[in-house]
Amino acid sequence: MATDPHPGTPDRSDAERVDPADGPDRVAWEQAYARAGERDADFTTLSGIPLEPLYGPHNTEVDFDRIGYPGQAPYTRGVYASMYRTRPWTIRQFAGFADPDETNKRFHDLVDAGQHGLSVAFDMPTLMGLDSDDERSLGEVGHCGVAIDTIHDMERLFEGLPLGDITTSMTINAPAVTLFAMYAVAAERQGFSLDQLGGTLQTDIFKEYIAQKEWLFPPQPHLRLIGDLIEFCTREVPRYHPVSISGYHIREAGSTAAQELAFTLADGFAYVELGMSRGLHPDEFVPRFSFFFDAHLDFFEEIAKFRAGRRIWARWMRERYGATAERAMLMRFHTQTAGVSLTGQQPDNNIVRTAIEALAAVLGGTQSLHTNALDEVLALPSDHAAKVALRTQQVIAEETGVTNVIDPLGGSWFVESLTDEMERRVEEIFATIIDMGDDGTVTSGLLRGIEDGWFMSEIADAAFTFQNRVEKGRFRQVGVNAHVDDDDEELDILRISNEVGERQAVRVAEVRANRDQARHAAAMEAMVAAAGTDANMLEPIMEAVRADATVGEISRALQDVWGTYSEVPRL
Repeated sequence: MATDPHPGTPDRSDAERVDPADGPDRVAWEQAYARAGERDADFTTLSGIPLEPLYGPHNTEVDFDRIGYPGQAPYTRGVYASMYRTRPWTIRQFAGFADPDETNKRFHDLVDAGQHGLSVAFDMPTLMGLDSDDERSLGEVGHCGVAIDTIHDMERLFEGLPLGDITTSMTINAPAVTLFAMYAVAAERQGFSLDQLGGTLQTDIFKEYIAQKEWLFPPQPHLRLIGDLIEFCTREVPRYHPVSISGYHIREAGSTAAQELAFTLADGFAYVELGMSRGLHPDEFVPRFSFFFDAHLDFFEEIAKFRAGRRIWARWMRERYGATAERAMLMRFHTQTAGVSLTGQQPDNNIVRTAIEALAAVLGGTQSLHTNALDEVLALPSDHAAKVALRTQQVIAEETGVTNVIDPLGGSWFVESLTDEMERRVEEIFATIIDMGDDGTVTSGLLRGIEDGWFMSEIADAAFTFQNRVEKGRFRQVGVNAHVDDDDEELDILRISNEVGERQAVRVAEVRANRDQARHAAAMEAMVAAAGTDANMLEPIMEAVRADATVGEISRALQDVWGTYSEVPRL
């Protein structure tokens, strides 16, 4: 005899069943909701997307074909079939401060504490292609990351860390090829071949022009170098990811979630077009592209952003660029929690913010994750704060159960509706970018948008709108405009002594004095000569690195050939 699986539930024939979207229960709920009224609040996402009070079959159609299964097109639910049931995301804490020796110690501590991969933060002079003894570097050496001037610094940075056995992400853009060359030569000196190297180089110069504003040359020479790197890695370094397309800095500059996703994916499409212009098929090189996104505080909006991004990338790669290899259609990404969401007031609250953002990244299907430290709004993380940030990820991975089920929010009326809306807004932005160009390519539209200041204007407008919400109290930040205390305890933060800069200046001067001057001069001359042709620049730059050329010397020599760049101000 069959057992009723729902005892006590009245039986209804098919003819008596009522569509929940139109039935009396919905009417009763609407009446009760109207009687209850709404509090005075902006019912929108952090980015301003209006939200319904309730999502269900009355206002949302959930189309399974647009959701699918993980590891299968359209990849809404994840890029791999088993996701975290096989292996959790990679814990990749961003680290770098002072000189290579101090950062090397931090790397060893993180690895000993359970970190899976390394991620290098460079100081401002290195990011700008300057040596530590350059007068423009004064007071900045080692303050926002590690100072790297020569191949000897790179060797010290990874001493005791076998580069053929670990993966390393390096957040560097303008002098990215120079730093990659130093990394490759350091691995070479450890006894590893190029085909053994795994890791990621950010290299995303488009987002520098759009948001972060750190470049060395006009756009075209930078794109030439990125094309050279893509070709070189495709041929020589098959495990390495030469470009990590970055939305993080776009979001930190003030963009909305949809703008972050649209601008980032558009940058990615332009790099696809760049590789194809070199005669490469997307199936050959795009599988080694990766992405880097921000995880902000609006929990569901961030999850929807990641899910929409996978779907969009796969569709465009297949339909527009002709990719057939599955790996070319996978939007695999690293996530960092939102630095811009942290507050100097009541900094302990930043632990909570970071945990929520990290959970959103995990439920959105990230492949690796960095969690910000509670004191990062004030300085580079202290040892204690860095450990708490690492433990935050480990608690999520080990104690919450979120690794047990793939895409647990898939099929949610709200999440699917927000995913669809995110996709719709991103496609509108794509259309605008392409229309700005003159040949129907994404690249042309990006370059025109950079030249005209359109991206800067769009981000500035979004940032202004959000700041207005904060100042008017429509968005409440705990400790800033809500639940304010007057007795915040002062944090003991990490402070970098100016002695670091003095030591680095001495070291780089010693390298210049003691190197083989004839070999150095010949290598620099050959590099400059190659820059004036269409030759691939990787080998000439690597030879300059082997000859003890500094980051600043290589940068200045190439600027003499290719020039510098200043953006057009737009108010």
